[in-house]
Amino acid sequence: MPKAVVCRELGPPEGLRLETFASAPLKPGGVRVAIHAAGINFPDILMAAGEYQLKPELPFTPGMEAAGEVVEVADAAEGVAIGDKVIVKLRHGGYASEAVVTPAQITPLPSTFDFAEGATFLAAHGTAYHGLIDRGQLRSGEVLLVHGAGGGVGLAAVEMGKMLGATVIAAASSEEKLAVAQARGADHLVLYSREPFRDAVKRLTDGRGVDVVYDPVGGEIFENSLRCIAWGARLLVIGFTGGIGLARTNLLLIKGASVLGVRAGEAVRKNPALGEVRQRKLLEWAEAGKIRPNVSHRLPLEDYAQAMRLLIDRKAIGRVALMMS
Repeated sequence: MPKAVVCRELGPPEGLRLETFASAPLKPGGVRVAIHAAGINFPDILMAAGEYQLKPELPFTPGMEAAGEVVEVADAAEGVAIGDKVIVKLRHGGYASEAVVTPAQITPLPSTFDFAEGATFLAAHGTAYHGLIDRGQLRSGEVLLVHGAGGGVGLAAVEMGKMLGATVIAAASSEEKLAVAQARGADHLVLYSREPFRDAVKRLTDGRGVDVVYDPVGGEIFENSLRCIAWGARLLVIGFTGGIGLARTNLLLIKGASVLGVRAGEAVRKNPALGEVRQRKLLEWAEAGKIRPNVSHRLPLEDYAQAMRLLIDRKAIGRVALMMS
C-alpha cells in the first residue's frame, strides 16, 4: 500500500507519522504519479508547526515538490501519458509514495536530472528566478550579495546570478558551504565568523556596496545589509530563517534603495503568465546544463524527521531529498 508522512497535530518533525493509505480512484482529468523523490523545503517545517501562512486542515501530508513517474491517467487528462517522468508541483502532499494531481501540476523532468534533482528544482530555482529577475531586475555587471549561500535558495541564487552576468559575493556559515558556492560560480566568499560581512563587502567593492541583496536569513543579516549597499540597491526579502529584520528607513532614503518581498508561488497565483515564462526558462536552462540543484542528502522516506532536521540545524548544503524506493 502507498505510504505518506502525516501531520495529525501541529509541532516538530518528530511528531509526524508514517502511515499507509488506500489509493483513491481517479476522477476525470486526474493523474496518478508514483513519487520517487520529494524535496524538503523550510515551509514544510513551518507548515507542520502551524507557523506558515498556509495552514492546511488536519490531517495533512507536508511536501511542496516531488518527482516521479505517471502510472495512471484518467479521461480528459490531456498531454500526459503513462510512463512520463515528471516534476510534481504541490502546496502540500509530497512526502508520499504516490500523489493524485491534475496535468497543470506536473511538468516534464529535465533529461539532465535524476528524480532527486527534479524534486528539489522548481521551488528554490523558481524563488531565485522571481527574486533576481522579476523583482530585483538584476543586470549584467552589477554586484549581487547572496546570504545563506550554502542553502537551497541561496545556492540557486549564486548559480543564477553568475549566469546572468553579475559579480556574486556569497556569504555563508562554513568553509564547506562556501566551497560549494564557489563551485557554482561565486566570485567572492565571505565567512560570517571570520569578518563582519558588511566590512567584507565594502572591502570587495572598494566602498561602493552591492546593487542587489538576496536575503533568505533576515534578522541582523538584513539590518547590516543596509550598511553595505550601493545607490539604488534592491534588497530582496526571501525569508526569515534568522528572525524578522528591521529596516532603518533613513539608510534606505540615503541610498535611494528599495526593499522587495519575494513570494514566487503567490506571484504565480496572482499572475499565471509569470509562472509560464519562469518555468519555460528554468527548464530550458536545465536542459542546457546551466543550472542544477545541489542535493547534499538523500534519505529514505521513513527518515523524514532526520531529513527535516538537516534544514533546521543548517547542516544541508543546497537541498535535501526523501527517496521513496
